Amino acid sequence: MLVRRCLLLFWKILGVFVLPEGPEIQLAADAVAEAIVGRPTTAVSFAFDQLKKYEETLTGVLVTAVQAHGKAMVTRFANGWNIYSHNQLYGLWMVRDAYDFPETKRQLRLAIHNEAKSALLYSASDIAVLQDGELDSHPFLSKLGPDLLDTAVTIPQVAARFVDNRFRRRRLTTLLLDQSFLAGLGNYLRSEILFVARVHPSCRPLDCTEEQIAALAEAAVSLTRQSYQTRGITNDVQLAEKLKAAGQSYRDYRFWVFDRDGRPCYRCGTPILKEKIGGRRLYYCPICQSTDLPIH
Repeated sequence: MLVRRCLLLFWKILGVFVLPEGPEIQLAADAVAEAIVGRPTTAVSFAFDQLKKYEETLTGVLVTAVQAHGKAMVTRFANGWNIYSHNQLYGLWMVRDAYDFPETKRQLRLAIHNEAKSALLYSASDIAVLQDGELDSHPFLSKLGPDLLDTAVTIPQVAARFVDNRFRRRRLTTLLLDQSFLAGLGNYLRSEILFVARVHPSCRPLDCTEEQIAALAEAAVSLTRQSYQTRGITNDVQLAEKLKAAGQSYRDYRFWVFDRDGRPCYRCGTPILKEKIGGRRLYYCPICQSTDLPIH
């Protein structure tokens, strides 16, 4: 019950102003795994007609793993079948006691039940059932770059990707959202990584010094993992604790710059700026991330 309540509270807070990124999907995968891994299903149901034929195949089968892959999740079964799901913009996992459906206006897309718990996926539309041998060729999974929550991924490996010929000429504003570059990054992590690395959003890796590339790689790895460990805080943890103790809300102390337009930079006091690039919000400090290059 505690896991369910914490998960729902976290997503309720988060859903007000940011969309789930790699850390949030991993947290959801952790909660779903705790509820269903190591137990046989008593029922599996899909909302989409083309997937209903798999319900019998997956019922009565042991769930062996729930794995986050960037912003996607794979639920693995002992018979060699898997459920791929991507939350997209509005998807939400809920873990409940068995067959305890919440009152909600959301549409239930996938339900995995066992004798004790139910894992329920609402509002998502990107769901597929795949055999083990099909996972590597799935259109989304096959194109993913290194997952920053994978502890085998190192800072030097990430730095090497920034200077790789495939990526070095691209604007960081778009590159950091490309899941084939690094899996799991999204809008809030993009702004936070650029700020912590002190790199202006208009730059390309090609424009950066070796020190800036190293700072970008360090920030990408450390902030993604910190966000997972702290349930969404990318600000300096000690600073966040002080701000919280002073009465500031989670929304106010969570980030360095994201969603803080017009408020003072925690480093220099300059008001944070907000831009829209490709329809996505971007936040930065014009002093800490100063450059003569315009934002495109």
